[in-house]
Amino acid sequence: MAEQPRNGKVTVVGAGFYGSTTALRLAEYDVFETVVLTDIVEGKPEGLALDMNQSRPIEGFETRVVGVGGGSYEGTEGSDVVVITAGLPRKPGMSRMDLIETNAKIVRQVAENIAQTSPDAVVIVVSNPLDEMTALAQLATGFPKNRVMGQAGMLDTARFSNNVAEELGVPVGSVRTLTLGSHGDTMVPVPSRCTVDGKPLADVLPADRIEHLVDRTRNGGAEVVALLKTGSAYYAPSAAAARMARAVMEDSGAVMPVCAWVDGEYGISGVYLGVEAEIGRDGIRRVVEGDLTESELAGLREAAEAVRAKQSDVADL
Repeated sequence: MAEQPRNGKVTVVGAGFYGSTTALRLAEYDVFETVVLTDIVEGKPEGLALDMNQSRPIEGFETRVVGVGGGSYEGTEGSDVVVITAGLPRKPGMSRMDLIETNAKIVRQVAENIAQTSPDAVVIVVSNPLDEMTALAQLATGFPKNRVMGQAGMLDTARFSNNVAEELGVPVGSVRTLTLGSHGDTMVPVPSRCTVDGKPLADVLPADRIEHLVDRTRNGGAEVVALLKTGSAYYAPSAAAARMARAVMEDSGAVMPVCAWVDGEYGISGVYLGVEAEIGRDGIRRVVEGDLTESELAGLREAAEAVRAKQSDVADL
């Protein structure tokens, strides 16, 4: 069997649980030439990269993982995709917004470094508060807005699907859900676009149970944080970020719920917001407008205004 071609370089900034798990997922796809893991801590990304590379003979992948510590960006030059995971995670009782000032400084510095070393990269932001940090990364890099996106909707949608599957005792593969809006209090799960084995969610679950699952989805991150007590979720979030990076590199045209620049769609303009978008080699090809009920559309517009207020503040941080 001919060996499959591998191409491209993906850099993951931040070698915490989220970043290191994302790097491993990207490497195990075995479609990239190189995955670079960077961190301000000296030795940590190098050690993790060595460990991951030693798993290659067992798992059967050839992608090489490179670790770069000490805050250096040497070796990241010319990356095709950069995933920004750098920043502090939440502690129990904290909202994502509680991280805004600390993480804004970190994300700004990272984004400025990326702009110098990988000026043609597509940037995927996962640092919280997500919508605001995505807007900040775009400002700090100066990249076209289509080349900067945030990971949230993929994760929130996965949480919603898992919640529905567990509630009904059905395979997750039989469930289709969607969440839009912000990655926070104004998240907009879209029950009208949700199905189980092709049947509308409203036909298989009573309204109060759907509302319960919507609420659980909205608080999905906090639920994990409260149980862990230190740190926050990283298995599901890293899966979402890695899938987005792969869609970019493969120029797949996959439609995914992501944080993208919205400019006229749904009657909303000039804000980064969770919407469905077609992903390709240059990042966001286009925002995909789907059918929403009046209440879902109202929720999306409300989310846009809440995020807009914070995004204008973040430029000054």
